[in-house]
Amino acid sequence: MDDNIYSVIAAYRKEHMKEVAQDHYKLNELHDDMIKQVLKISLQEVLARYGPPPSPFSFFVMGSAGRFEQSVWSDQDHGIVYLEPTAEAKAYFLSLGKEISKGLYQVGYSYCDGGVMSGNPFWCKSHSEWEKQIKNWALEASWESLRYLLIFIDGRSFYGQHQLLDQLKTFVYQTGQKEQLLSRMSKNTLHFKKGIGVLGQLLVETHGVHSGSLNLKETALFPYVNAVRLLAVKGNLFETSTLSRLDKLQIHDKDLYKAMFLKLLNYRLLFSSQTDYDSGHFLRTDILTKEQKNEIKDIIKHGVILHQYVRKLIDKEG
Repeated sequence: MDDNIYSVIAAYRKEHMKEVAQDHYKLNELHDDMIKQVLKISLQEVLARYGPPPSPFSFFVMGSAGRFEQSVWSDQDHGIVYLEPTAEAKAYFLSLGKEISKGLYQVGYSYCDGGVMSGNPFWCKSHSEWEKQIKNWALEASWESLRYLLIFIDGRSFYGQHQLLDQLKTFVYQTGQKEQLLSRMSKNTLHFKKGIGVLGQLLVETHGVHSGSLNLKETALFPYVNAVRLLAVKGNLFETSTLSRLDKLQIHDKDLYKAMFLKLLNYRLLFSSQTDYDSGHFLRTDILTKEQKNEIKDIIKHGVILHQYVRKLIDKEG
């Protein structure tokens, strides 16, 4: 198959992106649509080469795609779980994962620096291998293994047998409770960048290409995403987006936190340059009005309050 077949989707992206670039929900629906189009072509290509899939499977997305929280540009975070633990299945699904990664790259999704992609054997495993991996992560409970667990928890089954991923998430929660991992997961997401100074000013980058801009990802997004994910683990929730997790949670002021987080996502779309993946995480403060700066400060303050509340709740329960 001609690699240029993916260029049709790249053109589709270019044609439709401007229409949705300032609407969080429509933008993420477009991302889902493009990933589905890539998957369709990738599956056809692998089918032509190797025949039909030798086992039921699920292709799942993680990271901001898993949480339905992508910006205009996004990198790749995805994996595969397949049922039959055979050498044939392993070879087949690794080939499929590599084809999907190539297709996504050609459409405009950069490769994941950390290799969290289904063409990597670490993220493409049989159901039984995934269970063994999850158990090893939980028993090891190092900073890195807990980070992998947290990445996996944001997984959203995108194609195939969704129950395969659901079963693994149930296994994650059962194993986590048995090994009492919640407090260690909390410590793993303890640190984020301070966004407001002692004089009430927004703390912008002081050097580099983003000098003068606020790092939205590390000062504002992380406190909400990490805190709500911990509550989702505590409540055994299968929802993956921060907003849908908040919907399910019974916590004080959750409507306020939902409103603040949605405003944050929209600020990112409206005021970041969005020229590439990295720039989408930085907010130019010099173009904001005084009222907008105050609103950003409110968003950051409430994220810190939520994060502190969750930490105290988890510490209290041991």
